[in-house]
Amino acid sequence: MVGSAIARRLEATGVSNILTRTHRELDLTDTRAVDAFFAETRPSRVYLAAAKVGGIQANNSFPAEFIHQNLMIEANIIHAAWRNGSERLLFLGSSCIYPRLAPQPMTEESLLTGPLESTNEPYAVAKIAGIKLCESYNRQYGTDFRSLMPTNLYGPGDNFDLENSHVIPALMRKFHEAKTQGAPAVTVWGTGTPRREFLHVDDLADACVHLMGLAPETYRAHTRPMCSHVNAGTGEDVSIRELAETIGEVVGFEGEIRFDTDKPDGTPRKLLDVSRLAALGWTARTRLPEGLAQTYAWFLDHRDALRT
Repeated sequence: MVGSAIARRLEATGVSNILTRTHRELDLTDTRAVDAFFAETRPSRVYLAAAKVGGIQANNSFPAEFIHQNLMIEANIIHAAWRNGSERLLFLGSSCIYPRLAPQPMTEESLLTGPLESTNEPYAVAKIAGIKLCESYNRQYGTDFRSLMPTNLYGPGDNFDLENSHVIPALMRKFHEAKTQGAPAVTVWGTGTPRREFLHVDDLADACVHLMGLAPETYRAHTRPMCSHVNAGTGEDVSIRELAETIGEVVGFEGEIRFDTDKPDGTPRKLLDVSRLAALGWTARTRLPEGLAQTYAWFLDHRDALRT
């Protein structure tokens, strides 16, 4: 989802020589394969959007896969980018890097100040390691490797598999199937009280291109060598109950929304402080209801291919 959105944004700005590979074409956990790819193509700028991602259920079920695959991907690419002289690299992480009970909204300085949310700790640790890889290579080798930490993402190209998707695509598919099957109710995990922030993937892509285009002195003026990451979000959040109600309205589901309080809620609240990114000249544009409508339209256009 993220990689294709970045490619679309780059194409819109007139960039034509974009290098992409599917997972089948290049296994990013394979060190030799990554080294060979970089040695052959020698990309000048690298957007590191690849990752193993998923919601609470997937993180709980496959913690070893989440930490191992993400560590391998970022270590292989960051090292290969340095070895082959890439001019600039942008590493994409996640807002789950911050402590479970970090003060809200979460600033970049909250990193490593407390325990992580247990349901996605392995994934979070891997993403923190990615930030520190970038900072360490910058310190030792003088590279220009940057890090952007998005809030929860959604939009065209999302994963709508009910077993391992994030909350928006999972709820959207649940509501759609309930509507088409005439089901009287949809059940949502948890109490509905946790609050979450959501960023449209096209907005994130725009933020990525903007951040990569900044002069090194501008980026460094708003960051610190060992706190060099930048939050990316909208600065606004909603409760899971409000989100479910909005998705139900977008989909046109008229039944009951129930909450399974035996299922985990995850972090009580995750709202990013986006003042650093705003100071660097970028703010989000897409409002949540508009973005959800666009995403549902994309789902309807692609639902046959998405069936599992």
